[in-house]
Amino acid sequence: MNLQYSFIIPVYNRPDEVGELLDSLLIMEGGISFEVVIVEDGSSNTCAHILEKYQKVLNIRYFFTENRGAGKSRNFGMQQASGNYFLILDSDCLVPKDYLIHVNSQLKSNFTDAFGGPDAAHESFTSVQKAINYAMTSVFTTGGIRGKKKAIGKFQPRSFNFGLSKKAFEKTKGFSDLKIGEDIDLTFRLWETGFETQLIEAAFVYHKRRANFRQFFKQTNNFGKARPILNKRYPGTAKITYWFPSVFLVGFVLACLFFTTNSMILMYAYASYFSILLIDATLNNKSLKVGLLSLIATAVQFYGYGTGFLYSTISSKKKP
Repeated sequence: MNLQYSFIIPVYNRPDEVGELLDSLLIMEGGISFEVVIVEDGSSNTCAHILEKYQKVLNIRYFFTENRGAGKSRNFGMQQASGNYFLILDSDCLVPKDYLIHVNSQLKSNFTDAFGGPDAAHESFTSVQKAINYAMTSVFTTGGIRGKKKAIGKFQPRSFNFGLSKKAFEKTKGFSDLKIGEDIDLTFRLWETGFETQLIEAAFVYHKRRANFRQFFKQTNNFGKARPILNKRYPGTAKITYWFPSVFLVGFVLACLFFTTNSMILMYAYASYFSILLIDATLNNKSLKVGLLSLIATAVQFYGYGTGFLYSTISSKKKP
């Protein structure tokens, strides 16, 4: 199969990010041709002026649509694309120069109609961005479900780094109307339709996550709310591990209650866990500051996801 690649990038009021992303695409190695399809999702602060300097050096197609959300923007971009394999990125990503080499090589040796890749923190990222990246990707926090290891069952690609064939897009109609969890929903529909997915570990992106801890809480809270909805829609995909952040929260409350009665066992367990996180995050990032911020990021992530998961679970059971 002759693979022709189209990068699909939805944008909403983030013109500077688009420039940084295109800068990374400019130095792509491997001599593999590609086009860039940018869909402006009803932005008031558009990136049109940013694209002017790239038009002569990159094959860019730019579209402006009414605000419909990232999922619909991705679908629109894929409908307009001329390639037969779509590489979907978030606008806050930077792409390593060997990204396409790894994608092309893996798909030619083991073709699947969809794939996902991990995310990583670039050395230029802020300490908070590195801490959030650690909380989202560490085996100690998310168990490797975002691409840190292969022994995780069937991999569920995420929309910040998602590959999809034109054939699979036309068959599944792409992303659904869900506002949260739409990438996982698409993965489940791909499996139901008979398409295979894979993790391409080497095809990672630097995911900037321009977020403070308040925004990170909102993001993880939405992730937590989405999972029970997906469990209900696709019962066979539910896993006991999805309860971990909620159980972690309840356990911490119990640890605090037991602490008041001089029972320290649970509190020692939590202290040991966060000590391991601190050491691991510090060593991985070569920074004690990032290590300490990673503790905050992990706490925010568990609180956000755990409360969102519990709220959505209880709400879904109330509905007829």
